[in-house]
Amino acid sequence: MGEVAVLPFDISPVQIGTQGHCFDQAFEIIGRVRWSWEDGAWNEWLMLLADGSHAWLGEAMGQFMALRHMQLGGSMARVLRELVNGTPVRPGEKGTIAGNEYELVDVRTVRCVACEGELPFTAPTGWEMLSADFRSTKGLCASFQKDHREASLYVGHYVTLAELQPRYLRALPGWKPPEYAA
Repeated sequence: MGEVAVLPFDISPVQIGTQGHCFDQAFEIIGRVRWSWEDGAWNEWLMLLADGSHAWLGEAMGQFMALRHMQLGGSMARVLRELVNGTPVRPGEKGTIAGNEYELVDVRTVRCVACEGELPFTAPTGWEMLSADFRSTKGLCASFQKDHREASLYVGHYVTLAELQPRYLRALPGWKPPEYAA
């Protein structure tokens, strides 16, 4: 076991131990990576699903993205091939991912601020990677990440806190948890 940095305070009601429902099954939050860039930060929560698989719950500015890993390869959209190859891309580019049309809405270099709990990889403080987010008109989302060793793709959909049916949320000063979260 290694040491991890103390996580900076944020206003997320989600915490390790939060339980809920996503991808048609129960989940429990077992880990978190906190990412930052020059203008802000967000959380990526690792969900342990009832079937033993993992998924991610991305949380930024009050929005949640439920994402599962998807293999890169085969006939990838041009924008994904360019990201994998390190070719610069710009928001607004479009491509088909897993049979759905997406638009690239954000691309930036990000840094790991800290992590906690169980994770399927080592996430040292200061770890940098390229992060690109895609959005569809159908409420779907995708996230591409690449560091100096490998690239990963995650696909899923936007969810609300209420849709997750969460329990064991973190108490926040001045915030009354919704009744469904009891």
